[in-house]
Amino acid sequence: MDKRDLLFGYHEIAGIGWKSIDKILRAGYLSEQARSCPEEEWRNIGLPSAAARRLAVLDFAEWIEERRLLMEERGVNIVTVLDGNYPARLRETPQPPWVLYYKGDLGLSARPAVAMVGTRGPTAYGRKVGGQLAEQLSRSGLAVVSGLARGIDSVCHEAALHGEGSTIAVMATGFDKIYPPDNRELERQIARSGLVLTEYPLGTPSHPGLFPQRNRIIAGLALGTVVVEADTRSGSLITADAALEAGRDVFAVPGPLTSPKSRGALELIKQGAKLVTGAEDILEEYAHLLPLKPEDRQSGHESAGTGLDGQTEKKLTKDEKHLYHILQQGPFSLDELLGRTGWQFGHLHSVLLSLIIQKAVAQLPGAIYKVI
Repeated sequence: MDKRDLLFGYHEIAGIGWKSIDKILRAGYLSEQARSCPEEEWRNIGLPSAAARRLAVLDFAEWIEERRLLMEERGVNIVTVLDGNYPARLRETPQPPWVLYYKGDLGLSARPAVAMVGTRGPTAYGRKVGGQLAEQLSRSGLAVVSGLARGIDSVCHEAALHGEGSTIAVMATGFDKIYPPDNRELERQIARSGLVLTEYPLGTPSHPGLFPQRNRIIAGLALGTVVVEADTRSGSLITADAALEAGRDVFAVPGPLTSPKSRGALELIKQGAKLVTGAEDILEEYAHLLPLKPEDRQSGHESAGTGLDGQTEKKLTKDEKHLYHILQQGPFSLDELLGRTGWQFGHLHSVLLSLIIQKAVAQLPGAIYKVI
């Protein structure tokens, strides 16, 4: 057995958590010789008595094989902190999980990503804004990370599945104890088209104390965390704190001053979180990390000002083409565009944002727009 097997074996034992494994590693017990240690020796390095007794009598080879076969039967994959394909951003955090259990595409964890979190009981405003942002960010190539909870998490996961960035769900239970149970189908969809992971072994049920620990993984997988809608006691603020502890960005979506669901996000903005009024506020922070679209690789910046190439123009919707052709006549303010199109503000803003993401239009200071 190698160190990876032993780490997995320790991690599967009930009563041995992150701190216990840290003690085992610091004591140099990630070796086969440690398997013959008596109970007293395990207690001496700080392990709980029950875990020490279990380790003293355990047949490690048999135990590891038994657990590995169980993972295979359930279609669950394993990656440890000792493996080269362990998520790099997560490895850089203060307390990276020793073992991750996952289904789906682990390579998605290497994609530029943002976490999106919020209340389990969102308003209609929160649902709309969260869904729109998640889909736009995913279509731009960013993976959207969230916690598979009810409310904002579910909205963002579902919306992000529509884009190439897809989505990563981080659970606070084992794979056989999906929580909430009504998100089982969503978990299956994400496992097929994205990535689902957890640090908890099979058999771990939902428990309030596990969710704050889960939140550090959500923040750790992402370049920044977006709080969509949250009150002042929301677990989403724990995720924001974890992002700050890991040296990551924090964004917040403003909401009505009278809504309790917006108080947490508004407080974050007061503390210095970047205010988000559209996907471009997030995209501008990570644009240099996003892959170029095929048309960008072919023409680079040399085609600036010469109009869209044929491949790009084919992708535009009817309204996007209409607005683009208006902007070809010269830079216009938002008010001028409202007058020329006759559209509602929300629709105009949505079409403008799509053109900006596709690098067909640029926004200048003063809410002035022009073609690139």
